Amino acid sequence: MSGPIVSNLRQQFIEFAVSSDVLRFGEFVTKAGRTSPYFFNAGLFNEGATLGKIADFYAQTLIDSGVEFDMLFGPAYKGITLASATAVALANKGRNVPFSYNRKEAKDHGEGGTIVGAKLQGKVVIIDDVISAGTSVRESVEMIRAAGATPSAVLIALDRMERVGKDGALSTHSAVQEVSQTYAMPVISIGNLDDLLEYISDAGANTQLSQYKEAIAAYRSRYGV
Repeated sequence: MSGPIVSNLRQQFIEFAVSSDVLRFGEFVTKAGRTSPYFFNAGLFNEGATLGKIADFYAQTLIDSGVEFDMLFGPAYKGITLASATAVALANKGRNVPFSYNRKEAKDHGEGGTIVGAKLQGKVVIIDDVISAGTSVRESVEMIRAAGATPSAVLIALDRMERVGKDGALSTHSAVQEVSQTYAMPVISIGNLDDLLEYISDAGANTQLSQYKEAIAAYRSRYGV
């Protein structure tokens, strides 16, 4: 699938996600039970080339954000590969920082515990794919603080910009906004739903993407912040 020529990082990310078939279109049921016209699955960055490319997007977005950080943390499971690959990408850009991640279950032999990798210390950036209910962020914040370190930001690939809750009882805030307010730290995304809509709008009428524009815009109108 060929898309429009794009220059800025956010649009490049959307183009890459679409071309890698990680950002898909159709009808998908989300964790919140909504029928969404698009779906982002970071688990499909499952080969060296695509994982390296998405890590480069994470690294450059983090550098451009100006957020101060000493290390990276990847919540199990998708965050494990994303954080480790981003650490490699940062090193390639001249910023060598440690990283760690958690196990779902504590290890009772060897070094034990739930944290693998570098010791949690200083200012820590949590790296994940998306924020749905914010559960993994809460658990990550608790682990980081318990170790005496400071969670300084959350870095995700795609911000769906959706209000949390169910029809008839929707919050005025998105999951990303609630996480940012609850933990008093920025949530940085490589791209968001507005970027996706812009990309599709710029794609023109002669692409496979244009058929989804109306459905995505309607979804944004119904659930978006």
